[in-house]
Amino acid sequence: MEKIIIVGMDEENGIGKDEDIPWHYSEDMKHFREETTGHTVLMGRTTFNSLPDDYRPLPDRETIVLTRSGLEEEYSSVAEASSLEEAYDKAGSPLYIAGGSSVYRQTLEDADELVVTRIPGTHDCDSFFPEIDSSWIKEREKDLGELTVEYFKKK
Repeated sequence: MEKIIIVGMDEENGIGKDEDIPWHYSEDMKHFREETTGHTVLMGRTTFNSLPDDYRPLPDRETIVLTRSGLEEEYSSVAEASSLEEAYDKAGSPLYIAGGSSVYRQTLEDADELVVTRIPGTHDCDSFFPEIDSSWIKEREKDLGELTVEYFKKK
């Protein structure tokens, strides 16, 4: 199964503040929607709960929420998993991994591809994406106006 991490991060690898995304770029949201629609998306419970009510669950995607404590509500297109192994068993391919920081740290070794949206500036974040080390090769970039998307493959 192909596992793709998709993340937006600022210049300090910041991805969130106070369990929310501290920036709003419509081109970032549009890019995320275009990449993940029709596929399975894996995220942690905190990330799932941080989605706006209108986007919980994400439309036109199967969602797997990694949680040991369960969700407060049931959703028809959301599956719960208490471990990565269980999540991978439930997932279709490709699987998009959409955070948060703990899920990213746990899945970085398993991932085949990284799709990184570079957010300009710093945003006083309190959660971060791990460093992208030399085991990853940037294959291409896509310009989104103020933002750049970088696509990495594992060596």
